[in-house]
Amino acid sequence: MRAVAKYGALATLGSLVLSTLSAAPAGGADFAGASSEERGAVVAAKRAAAAGIRFRTCPKAEMLPAPLTCGTVEVPLDYARPDGERIRLTVSRVKASGKTGAAGGDGKAVETVARQGALVYNPGGPGASSMAFPLAAGLPEWKRIAAAYDVVGYAPRGVGRSAPLSCQNAADFAKAPTPAPTYPSESFKRERISRAKAYAQGCARNAGETLRHYTSLNNARDLDVLRAALGEKKLTFMGSSYGTYFGALYASLFPTHVRRMVFDSAVNPDPEQIWYRNNLDQSFAFEQRWADFRAWVAKHDATYRLGATPDEVQRSYERVRAAVAHKPAGGKVGPGQLHAAMLGAGYYDDYWAMRATALSEFLKGNPKPLVDQATPQPAAAVDNENGNAVYTAVECNDAPWPTDWKVWDRDNTELAGQAPFETWDNAWMNLPCAYWPAPRQRPVDIRTAPGELPPTLILAAERDAATPYPGALELQRRLSGAVLVTERDAGTHGIAGGPNACVNDHVEAYLLAGKTPARRTECKPHAEPNPVSLDADETRSELRRRLNPGIQL
Repeated sequence: MRAVAKYGALATLGSLVLSTLSAAPAGGADFAGASSEERGAVVAAKRAAAAGIRFRTCPKAEMLPAPLTCGTVEVPLDYARPDGERIRLTVSRVKASGKTGAAGGDGKAVETVARQGALVYNPGGPGASSMAFPLAAGLPEWKRIAAAYDVVGYAPRGVGRSAPLSCQNAADFAKAPTPAPTYPSESFKRERISRAKAYAQGCARNAGETLRHYTSLNNARDLDVLRAALGEKKLTFMGSSYGTYFGALYASLFPTHVRRMVFDSAVNPDPEQIWYRNNLDQSFAFEQRWADFRAWVAKHDATYRLGATPDEVQRSYERVRAAVAHKPAGGKVGPGQLHAAMLGAGYYDDYWAMRATALSEFLKGNPKPLVDQATPQPAAAVDNENGNAVYTAVECNDAPWPTDWKVWDRDNTELAGQAPFETWDNAWMNLPCAYWPAPRQRPVDIRTAPGELPPTLILAAERDAATPYPGALELQRRLSGAVLVTERDAGTHGIAGGPNACVNDHVEAYLLAGKTPARRTECKPHAEPNPVSLDADETRSELRRRLNPGIQL
């Protein structure tokens, strides 16, 4: 899970020990023994239920077409003070169509279905918005679900127009080209330490006292307020990547408010993993996924001419790295931008053909595909900086992190010896957490007792790098009655509504009928990418970018 290609990040030591909360009753009648945050969550939910959400034409700033409509929901900045400062979260919706099939000359019958309520989606991050997600209602993979559910997206606190957070000038954040040494020098490390300190200070300066309130716990509480505002007694939710983590927090805090929950590409919720260890594990997993990509490229050497073995493909990649370090492609694509583009191939194999083509064409003397794919887009600079700011704030606030640079240097130097592809770039992204000014929490020990929670559905790809597979196993151990569907020998991040019909069938059966398979169920992998189907891959990747922005965890 990150705001420019992750799910999780590193942070510093903190105090703020929080009890593992159990949600107060929906009516809030008995506050005996409840914390101030619990009481505040009940007050905020009751207020939201009474106010509802007024959905209207989406503002131009959202760039969302009909039939999407938009509204806002009000949440407390600080749940310990529900009558204090409040912020508004933006919400989008496509109402349940109530029908599948098509009428007309094609002979297909129209199947009508009963509305089951609202399905709320979060794509992860932290720092990602699902405001565009209701567009999925028009895709074939989601049509039956969209017939039965209002498809709801929203921008979590700090994201987009939901009380946006910023830590740095957007133009400075998007500066390109940038270096990305695999084995950084001591002088480069000192420079990155200085930048991390400045970034943390920028967050504190811009957000002030509000900074401490960007947390996963508050994201979970906000989700319950959204549930109430939508008029739902119980929540139907799908979270991807980081969305699985605060979704699991929600299940722990509000088990009686859960109707159905899908956890797609699960973060490891073990408190000892949040977030420093998870990021080290993620860097190790990306090395394996980078190897998968190189093996696929080598298999298609007749198409790409980058090498007939993974090692030969690696050497071709290093030639491109050296070339753009000497002379940035298009003036903007240096090693940092090249690496970010290739990291996308670690998340999604429908990027593989595009990325391999870009490398191949570059070495033939045609830099245009690489420039097109890797150049930072000025129009996205504000959104990208905002997403990174929220990512950093949430993960730094959530948990203890090492505050001694020697720990970071030791751990990442050792790991880079085994997994050089992603290790140091991952470390630099998260290093502001070593110098974080706000108080840090202790992660909640997520778990539910037998019978406390209705059956939930966990989805995982066996070779997912962004959320390594052991995280799905750990989440299943902690959520009593959870069922795990594994896509074997596959590594795409976020598999619901993708190309695997077996996975999609399980999601549909669960969301539409509450049916779950055996406790541990397997699906065969989806088909490998076609090396010469660039048009199809570009279409799918554009849809993925629009519906699941920012390559978040």
